[in-house]
Amino acid sequence: MIDTINSQKIFGLLKKGSEKKIKIEVLEKATSTNTLLKEAASEKDEGFVLIAGKQTAGRGRLGRSFYSPDDTGLYMSLLLRPSIIPEQSVLITTAAAVSVCDALGKVGVGSTAIKWVNDVFVDDKKVCGILTEGSFNPQNGTLDYVILGVGINVYEPEGGFPPELQSIAGSVFKNKTENLRNTIAAEFLNSFMGYYNTLEKREYYDKYAGKCFVIGKDITIINNDEKTCARALGIDENFGLVAELADGSRLTLNSGEISVRVKT
Repeated sequence: MIDTINSQKIFGLLKKGSEKKIKIEVLEKATSTNTLLKEAASEKDEGFVLIAGKQTAGRGRLGRSFYSPDDTGLYMSLLLRPSIIPEQSVLITTAAAVSVCDALGKVGVGSTAIKWVNDVFVDDKKVCGILTEGSFNPQNGTLDYVILGVGINVYEPEGGFPPELQSIAGSVFKNKTENLRNTIAAEFLNSFMGYYNTLEKREYYDKYAGKCFVIGKDITIINNDEKTCARALGIDENFGLVAELADGSRLTLNSGEISVRVKT
C-alpha cells in the first residue's frame, strides 16, 4: 500500500473557507521544512504550508535533530503572522499539540497524550514533536512571523527506529493506508486554524490540561547540567507547568525541559 502525500488531496479535505488562507507545497525531500520556510518567509503569506516526505536535517527543540526517514512520517511547517508578543508563542505550540491529538482522533487514534510542553505520545511512546520558531520585531515588540513545525511518525520506519530512539520513539500506525497522511495533515490544519483564529481566548486549554500526562507525576526539571526533582501539580492559564519542589516550595515553568521519573 502506498500513502503518497499530495497537496491537492490535502487541500480538498480542508474546511470550507480555508482555501483563502492555506497554500500548500509538497516536497519529496527537504533538509528541514522549518529552515526552508524561514528562508522564504519574507516572500510568503500567512497560511503557507511546506510539507516533506523526508528530511535530511530535521530539527527538534534545544538544537536536537529530528529523525525524519523517507515515506513514513509527516513533516510540515506552517507560516504564521500572529499579533502576539514573543512570550505568548507558547499559545501556538500548545494549540498545535492539541491539534495533533484532534487530527489523530479523527483517524481513529483514541489514546493520545501530551508531555509538557509540546510532545505528543501514543502508548507511552513519542510520536510527534513540535518546533516553534519566531522572528522578533524590536520596533513594536511583537513577532514578525512564526514558523510552526510539526513532525509526526505516522508509520514505523523500515527496520525500526535507530537504537538510541527505540525506547523513546513510536509510530501511530503499523500498516500503511491510502490517503492517511493527507487526511492527518488536513485535519491538523482544520483544527489548528480554528484555535489560531481565537488564539488568545485559549479555547483549547481544557483539552490540553486534560491530555497532559505529567500532572500528578514525579518529574525531573532539566536546566543545562542541573537537574531538580519535583512533582507536577497542574497547568496554569498561560500553559506554564506548576511544580512543587522537595522542600514544599512551588515554581512555574514557562519553558524548558522535563523528564518523568519512573519509581522503582
